[in-house]
Amino acid sequence: MTARLRAAGLALAALAAAVPARPAAGQDVAARRERLERRLMPRVVIRGEPARSATLADRMAHYGVPAVSVAVINGGKTEWAQAWGLAEVATGRAATPATLFQAASISKPVAATAALALVEKGRLDLDADVNRYLESWRLPPSDSQAGEPVTIRRLMTHTAGLTVHGFPGYARSARIPTTAEVLDGKGNTAPVRVDLKPGARWRYSGGGYTVLQLVLADLADRPFAAVMRELVLDPAGMTASTYEQPLPESRWDEAATAYRPDGRPVEEGWHVYPEQAAAGLWTTPSDLARWGLAILAAYDGGTGGPLSPTMARQMLQPGLNNQGLGPAIGPARRWFGHGGSNEGFRCQLVVFMDGRGAVVMTNSDRGDALASEVLATLADEYGWPDFRVTERTVVPIAATALEELSGRYRVEGSPIELVVSAEGGRIFAEAEGALPRAELLGESATVFFTRDEGITFRFVREGKDVTAVVVMGRRAIRQR
Repeated sequence: MTARLRAAGLALAALAAAVPARPAAGQDVAARRERLERRLMPRVVIRGEPARSATLADRMAHYGVPAVSVAVINGGKTEWAQAWGLAEVATGRAATPATLFQAASISKPVAATAALALVEKGRLDLDADVNRYLESWRLPPSDSQAGEPVTIRRLMTHTAGLTVHGFPGYARSARIPTTAEVLDGKGNTAPVRVDLKPGARWRYSGGGYTVLQLVLADLADRPFAAVMRELVLDPAGMTASTYEQPLPESRWDEAATAYRPDGRPVEEGWHVYPEQAAAGLWTTPSDLARWGLAILAAYDGGTGGPLSPTMARQMLQPGLNNQGLGPAIGPARRWFGHGGSNEGFRCQLVVFMDGRGAVVMTNSDRGDALASEVLATLADEYGWPDFRVTERTVVPIAATALEELSGRYRVEGSPIELVVSAEGGRIFAEAEGALPRAELLGESATVFFTRDEGITFRFVREGKDVTAVVVMGRRAIRQR
């Protein structure tokens, strides 16, 4: 943590900026914001340990997060929005609710909305082969397809059997590949290809959403950003948002700089993502709240937004792995949402079906941990049924048992490698670019979790051998 960033944390209260609140009857919105600032709750408490609460400024400094921006949904509208900290540390530029952040993978459900709008117009068939619509590039056939087509529905639900989990982006001064070049592996990621039978299983694929991006652009014969503006951003009232990549220079002063946890900025301030549908949306929490509320309004029978009631209900129907047509769907369909993770940006969106929820955006690689604490605090404040503080029990695990778990694990269908190491009777996990080094606390000899976020690691044994670990629904295979 740099001295400049520590100073930014100390100056947080003076730098906070808010938009005018519209409180619901009987609610003191200012008091709710103040409680979030003064009493940020942990995502996880350990049975037998004293409860912890801290100020938002302290936790921002702890995680190395220069800025966090929040919009809170209550009563079917955005009740308040506020930003804390610095959009740019070097210049001391304060974050405001109008500051642009990269939405990262929250770009996906917003992009899926455009595809569904074209389905309603009769221009796309959810269950047709995508090559029917692709003109500037074709998805190569694969023996893995076993006669099953790659369809629009399967692209949106991560069941198309396509490769490439996510994208690291490019420095602003680098040559940016075209969408077709990305899909053929001529950028900084592998080619997007079918290597699993479509429809057989859920496997997260940013590559699939990049295929969807090209479908939409080819079908409209227009740039993808323009298609998104017409079909989703304008109808949802997302006037500050754009899928333009690179971000136009005229808007650079609106954007937050991305940071590493040690206070270093990401190379050249932020990365460029030509994989726009998967990771390229620049937006604000208030605009993402507008999108969520537009989908919710349509689901409840409203008209005038990007989708009809019928299509919104299809979008929020859970399939494999509780995946809707774009958004993730919560237990018993209580909520829909998505998380996002780009280089130096982390964010979360959740909208409950009863008109509550929040969007949290940060400009740091450790912002996901902070966002979890913000959501836990809001869940307690507003009485949400999910995302609340959870209590977990830690049991002693023998050092020899920890040693048996040590090793390298490769996430299926991804270049991500998880390194698990036992050291002095403790065990740690890390994955470059995906998971900062974190201690794992044991609930049993095979089930562990992280203290800050409560991420569960379930180790898989076959006989005496540990063969895999499952983290957030994704399986990583132990390497020999």
